[in-house]
Amino acid sequence: MDFHNKAYNRFKKTFKEVDDFRQEGKIKHPLIEILFIAVVATIAGADGWIAIGTFAESKEEWLRQYIPLDNGVPSHDTFERVFENIDVVSFNRTFINWTERLSKKTKDRIIAVDGKTLRRSHDGERSAIHIVNAWVDENDMILGQLKTEEKSNEITAIPELLEMLFLKGSIVTIDAMGTQKKIVEKIIEKKGDYVLALKGNHQTFSDEVKLYFEDAIKNNFEGIEVSKKRTLEKGHGRIEKREYFQTNDIGWFEEKHLWAKLTSIGMVRRTITKKEKTTVEVSYFISSLDAPKEEKCELFAKAVRKHWGIESCHWILDVVFREDDSRVRKNNGASNLSGLKKIALNVLKAEKVTKKKTSLKMKRYKAGLNEDFLGKILEGMNSTI
Repeated sequence: MDFHNKAYNRFKKTFKEVDDFRQEGKIKHPLIEILFIAVVATIAGADGWIAIGTFAESKEEWLRQYIPLDNGVPSHDTFERVFENIDVVSFNRTFINWTERLSKKTKDRIIAVDGKTLRRSHDGERSAIHIVNAWVDENDMILGQLKTEEKSNEITAIPELLEMLFLKGSIVTIDAMGTQKKIVEKIIEKKGDYVLALKGNHQTFSDEVKLYFEDAIKNNFEGIEVSKKRTLEKGHGRIEKREYFQTNDIGWFEEKHLWAKLTSIGMVRRTITKKEKTTVEVSYFISSLDAPKEEKCELFAKAVRKHWGIESCHWILDVVFREDDSRVRKNNGASNLSGLKKIALNVLKAEKVTKKKTSLKMKRYKAGLNEDFLGKILEGMNSTI
């Protein structure tokens, strides 16, 4: 059996668990074929239902190398209708099961969780759709997603997304909105650890930690066991110094028992100098990680530093996959289209065919033009899916 069929068979084995909502006897195109075409079309530059339908129509003979297409290719209306009605939970769970198999479940892997608004998905009085994403550092890929109707709903969506993920031995990082007792409980329940930003949404707690570190630094941490790390980066006329501080000295915090496994607090001070102008940014964190004695706080620093990776993925989704431009909103369409783009993003990041460094945007462009190149990506996808 050649790799063409292997690629499809492997895809079918992975995505067969997606529920088909359609009535038996009225199905013209198998769901797995619709899913396969949509993923391949998205890899090759399609960003919406019409583009996916156009790809299918123009590449029908080429697609027959992989899938039967007994009734020809679906129309763009079919793609739109199907993805608007595919169950989001079923599709997301299949997506997560696939990425979890790909992801290295190494000890202390960083899983960053953050929300992203699909800016043009607003409709009349309804606000734009918001999607919470999880990104894993070791593979630089989106691990999973969950849709919410409002940004404020991140607080309820994050525990639901965490419930679907394998967290044992991982360190979860979330910005201040996700610094909630129930979210902390879910991470610890799933046998993970956390490094969470602390800001004004817990004003008293944040102020107390801020005053603690200000006083400790003023007194050079006299009588306090603290783990420190310092980095210096230079480039493009810019100097950035980062100072990390982490301590287990939290016995003074009266509500410590309300936060599951709260073990340490941390501070990061960034001093940026550019064109003789210096700015200082200070951030505070809570964590279940132990501050190492007589050692640098490498793990805490890694978690804080790596959290930016999810922002990079969000930027790629906007620039390379035009996610912010999408007007898709009806039913489950926006969430499932976003899932398609993340599958394509993960496949393109894992692609090893291109020898020299090529941007993801150029990979998509080349995949749309060159069938041989697209075929090689699918051959590689066979090992990832």
